Amino acid sequence: MAAPAASAAEFVPGEVIVKYREGTTAAERTALLRDSDTALDKRLPGNSRELEIRDGDTVPEKLAELRRDPDVAYAVPNYIARASFRPNDPGYGRQWNLRDGFGIEMPAAWDTARRLGAPGARGATVAVLDTGVAYRRTRRFRKAPDLSSFVRGYDFVDRDRRPDDENGHGTHVAGTLAQTTNNRSATAGIAYRARIMPVRVLNSAGEGEAGTIARALRWAARRRPDVINLSLEFTPEVRAAEVPDVMSALRYARRRGVTVVAAGGNLGEDSQISLPARAPGVIAVGATTHRGCQAIYSNEGGDLDVVAPGGGEDASPGDNPYDAAVCRPNQRGLFIYQQTFTSSLRRFGLPRGYEGTSMSAPHVSGIVALVRATRRLGTRRPSPGAVEAHIERTARDAGAPGFDTKYGHGLVSAARALAP
Repeated sequence: MAAPAASAAEFVPGEVIVKYREGTTAAERTALLRDSDTALDKRLPGNSRELEIRDGDTVPEKLAELRRDPDVAYAVPNYIARASFRPNDPGYGRQWNLRDGFGIEMPAAWDTARRLGAPGARGATVAVLDTGVAYRRTRRFRKAPDLSSFVRGYDFVDRDRRPDDENGHGTHVAGTLAQTTNNRSATAGIAYRARIMPVRVLNSAGEGEAGTIARALRWAARRRPDVINLSLEFTPEVRAAEVPDVMSALRYARRRGVTVVAAGGNLGEDSQISLPARAPGVIAVGATTHRGCQAIYSNEGGDLDVVAPGGGEDASPGDNPYDAAVCRPNQRGLFIYQQTFTSSLRRFGLPRGYEGTSMSAPHVSGIVALVRATRRLGTRRPSPGAVEAHIERTARDAGAPGFDTKYGHGLVSAARALAP
């Protein structure tokens, strides 16, 4: 696939492509070459001609001249296409969530990041507050074979400096964010050269306390990563006043210039967005399926900001043309595949069954890492508000036109977020 042209100037200088109208004689074609001071360079399939400009005119000037000739059916620049980066990781074929269509359009984004000098969000750091990450090899644990770059983290469950994953959820989330890419192994990651800060706040059953999460948020924010990913949720009934320490820690992270991304919740279409996602200044992420429909489990409401691939089954369609076109409830859905544990803490693979807004959130965090690493907003450290507005502005509209409670501002696009 070809990436979008970086600018309108991406064509071969001194050349144009012309096709003559049906019935144009050889004498008329020769006269056109003479009058336009061009020369035949080569014939193309379909009876077009590639012409060399001889009189020093620019391509736009020559096109304007040729298009006035009644014998010319069309005259166009000889545009340059550039190959998109397509990872050679064997599991990439299963990653519908990263590709074009109803994925987040990573191929063009990877190309753009490389041209901007930050391939794979090189230099960015993402704090993953989760069940830990398989980041090291010890007697009991093994490092995930396809994760490579880490900064020091902390285990707020066991209160030590070893945030090892005992569940698999955090390793899966970290893989979506930063799995090693184009190494002929496993799958690809969005911000594949970003560093992961593993921060354990959930135990082996995937549960964590408000106080633990609040302490971890402040600890991570003091170290100023580019983004904090929270693939966790309280039940929607929990109010902000009931988790004041978490709310205070989220405000602290924002003051420190850290963008916080959180899962919107997995209790279904009629449930409001969960905390911490619905807190002010947090990017709340809902989930879509491989067909582009809202996922059946994805919470909804006015606090939803954007949606991203989470996998699973389609929700019931809303009363709008978009949902009517894409939603197919009760049909099989696809999962989100990344490398994590399989049968034990020592065995890794690409297990089935991972779906949810927990899987959606790291798609957005990965895009944030790319935006910051490439200085897409003109600075290395744009404000969290500017980052959130940019992510929302570059999302593709879904559902009812404009903002809606099922899809927020739309399905995020890495390609659009990095485009000039």
